[in-house]
Amino acid sequence: MTMPDADTAWRAVKARDRGFDGRFVTGVLTTGIYCRPSCAARHPRRENVRFFASGAEAREAGLRACKRCMPDNVSRDEAAVAEAVTLIERAEETPKLDAIAEAVGYSATHFLRVFKRAMGVTPAAYARRLRGERAEKALMREERVTDAIYEAGYSGPGRFYAETGKRLGMTPSAWRRGGKGVTIRWAVAQTSLGEMLVAATDKGICRLSFDEGEEALHKRFPHAEIVRANGEMAELVKKTVAAVDNPARQHNLPLDVHGTAFQEAVWRELTRIPPGETRSYAQIAAAVGKPKAVRAAGSANGANNVAVLIPCHRVIRTDGSLGGYAYGLEIKKKLLEKESAAR
Repeated sequence: MTMPDADTAWRAVKARDRGFDGRFVTGVLTTGIYCRPSCAARHPRRENVRFFASGAEAREAGLRACKRCMPDNVSRDEAAVAEAVTLIERAEETPKLDAIAEAVGYSATHFLRVFKRAMGVTPAAYARRLRGERAEKALMREERVTDAIYEAGYSGPGRFYAETGKRLGMTPSAWRRGGKGVTIRWAVAQTSLGEMLVAATDKGICRLSFDEGEEALHKRFPHAEIVRANGEMAELVKKTVAAVDNPARQHNLPLDVHGTAFQEAVWRELTRIPPGETRSYAQIAAAVGKPKAVRAAGSANGANNVAVLIPCHRVIRTDGSLGGYAYGLEIKKKLLEKESAAR
């Protein structure tokens, strides 16, 4: 991977973009140290900075590694995380943290931080999501739910139900039948951004969109029973309108959404972006431990079923332009303006 030009490198440093870690190091001539682009230390003045292709090159120039971000450990950390992911994916039973850490040559406590920083979740959570993803595929393929459970790597039905009940948002047999038997109620309300559709199962909101109606729900949930609400969703709709009209305020609305392990990691990262701030698709990809998966991060962003509640509008292009938005750039712009005004 080639080293970026100086202007791009400086923008990456200012954004603390982890997607550039390993591509270059930042030398601070006044302090005599070099750092990762994502180093959390206070930013130096631009005139005191010089960029180097590697730590070795920086050391040849008389600089020493930052003890805070430890730039020389980037490649080692990435290799260790990749090896751990392979171990988890190939294991019949989820290996213990101590065993994973020993296998990759780290202490358990330190590796837990390294893995979580790279993947956004702990090794145990990654393993659970991996099993859940396998279960979804198996449930679509197998005739018997029990067969699917064991094929996905669960020790038994009890563990499967405990781990996936909330994540899948419906019973395993209903999932295997494409959602048949699940009732989704919907209502339309007026917001400051236009007409909003809210659809929910008994567990929570499964769709929030603008300028959509019942027909769109039938296409998205073809085997569910789609029912127009007759007042039973009034309180939920009221709270949802409030969340949309004031997107900077944290909400506690129940959600019933699911995706692949990667999609859920992206969605979780979106909720961590402070209101009034934005991140690039590259930053999101790096934050979930997949710096090369920028397009996949964009696709996961677009697969978000609950606009505003999972704030995909806070993601923009690296060049600062708004990029795309399923409901039009005008709505995206208004959401960002509302959040900036509330800071």
